[in-house]
Amino acid sequence: MKKVGWLILIVLFIILLVFTAQTYLGYQRDIRVAREQVLAGSQVIETACGPIEYAISGEGPAVLVVHGAGGGYDQGLEIARSFVGGGFRFIVPSRFGYLRTPISTNASATAQADAYVCLLDALNIRRVAIVGMSAGGPSSMQFALRHPERSSALVLLVPAAYAPQTRPAPRTPASNFRCQVIFSSDFTVWLAMKVDRSIFPLPYCLGIPPSVQTQLTPAEEKQLSEFMQSLLPIMTRLPGLLNDINIYSSLNRYPLERITVPTLAISASDDPYNTFISAQYTAQNIQGAKFIGLKSGGHLLIGHEEKIRLEVDEFLKQHT
Repeated sequence: MKKVGWLILIVLFIILLVFTAQTYLGYQRDIRVAREQVLAGSQVIETACGPIEYAISGEGPAVLVVHGAGGGYDQGLEIARSFVGGGFRFIVPSRFGYLRTPISTNASATAQADAYVCLLDALNIRRVAIVGMSAGGPSSMQFALRHPERSSALVLLVPAAYAPQTRPAPRTPASNFRCQVIFSSDFTVWLAMKVDRSIFPLPYCLGIPPSVQTQLTPAEEKQLSEFMQSLLPIMTRLPGLLNDINIYSSLNRYPLERITVPTLAISASDDPYNTFISAQYTAQNIQGAKFIGLKSGGHLLIGHEEKIRLEVDEFLKQHT
């Protein structure tokens, strides 16, 4: 009986070794591909504000697309495809601390806005519409405030923005311990894509409420999977992500009344990051701004891409 017991243990140990080896090789393969992809789709330009990574796509009026937390130029390109559409020339930077744009000693929202001007100057582009999503919202608003002569229009999608609180704000996924663990390394992000979502709730960490997750169509599930893949490599985005958390935790009210460019703000009421009230408040305090509130879709506005694309396309073509 002892021999049988030892044999079972040896077999289980071998199975564990094989599983571990396969997992490690799978991770190494996927992270290598992710690193190669982010290097292939962009370039770095020296500006008066230092080196900035960026990509350019499309033809037409210039639109600066500002990505959210955990992103980079690649996420910005996806924002442009999903929510803006064609007929524009997209200038898509990686913000401070993301991918090949180094973190700055001053990486505030105002410094980011000034860096966009440095990028536009280096590219000899005078005026742009700006589309900022999520954590790209503060610097997009600062761009409109600080550089109105360079701004033709402002679009804010689920923006991280100030709103007065009459009661304690609900906890966001950013404060969830499992989300913090997931975003701590490339391996944990990769693993979260492979294991059951009840263990590592990556979609919820991205701001997709369970009510939306259970109703995803196959096409939306595929889109979500591709978005999660785009988080890799997270370690080259982590300095920017930590900076965004710092900015978000200390958001103050901007002088919204001084924003003079045409503005469109969009959010969903079920966004776990509570951007609905912020987007609504922002639009209410910018003269002539338009607010579109959706009942569902979460932080990634899932299921509403076509509606938003039509709204944003019409708005930008009217003001560019």
